[in-house]
Amino acid sequence: MVERTSVEAAVKQALEQAPRRNFDESVDITVNLRNIDMSQPKNRIDETILLPNGFNNVKIAVIGKGDIVTQAREAGVDLIMGPEEVERLGGEPREARRIADDYRFFLAETTVMPLIGRHLGVRLGPRGKMPMPIPPGTDIRPIVQRLRSSVRVRTKDKKVFHAKVGTVDMPPEEIAENIDAILQKVESVLEGGAMNIRSVYVKTTMGPAVRVI
Repeated sequence: MVERTSVEAAVKQALEQAPRRNFDESVDITVNLRNIDMSQPKNRIDETILLPNGFNNVKIAVIGKGDIVTQAREAGVDLIMGPEEVERLGGEPREARRIADDYRFFLAETTVMPLIGRHLGVRLGPRGKMPMPIPPGTDIRPIVQRLRSSVRVRTKDKKVFHAKVGTVDMPPEEIAENIDAILQKVESVLEGGAMNIRSVYVKTTMGPAVRVI
């Protein structure tokens, strides 16, 4: 495992080298893997990782009706859809694609999951964004809170993945803690652990990449 001080130094360098922009840039990492056969599904990574320092701009959508809608409003969820809206989006591929791209996590009542699969599965499935099924009576508010501080890491069949780890206005040490949390989790699910990681780079949206390891 790379030393936290080395990660923090790389983050500071990436922030210092990034040109100032008039929008809130994100900070991202790129992780390149090695010595692993990604054509085998068992070797692929698909993890939702809770970060120690969330950045509160993760967009979440909730699908359902009744209590789950009330809770979603109380939790400040970004998008709430009922079954009728899901059916409508099935005939609006451009709008459905935009929603699939814009929202990071989806939660849905278990009763509407078949409807989602039929009308939105083609948009959400390939992006790894099929909704988390919510059984009746479940309080979604703590789930939403946790997801706001989480990132999804998914490799599919490629030996590379990208993950958002913060924003440029966050302290470098907090961004470094987030990177450390992601790398620890990834190493824990890789067969060879740290030996399966070829390199890690950190960069702002518009800035140059800085090598972490």
